[in-house]
Amino acid sequence: MKKLIEFVKDRPGHDHRYAIDAGKVERTLGWKPTETFESGLKKTVQWYLSNHEWCKQAVADRYSGERLGLKM
Repeated sequence: MKKLIEFVKDRPGHDHRYAIDAGKVERTLGWKPTETFESGLKKTVQWYLSNHEWCKQAVADRYSGERLGLKM
């Protein structure tokens, strides 16, 4: 499996950490997420697997495979 990993240069301006703190919205509005990270990720992956043709068309229409984020 390790032979499938390809390391690339980080793109300019890329954040090295993504984090959301929902604490304020929970305290202020009493809102709590209905999904965990794991359940949301599972649903997202399942959606893409169930909508393969849509994904293929979306990529064909808008993305030609070039590396994004390098042009400033």
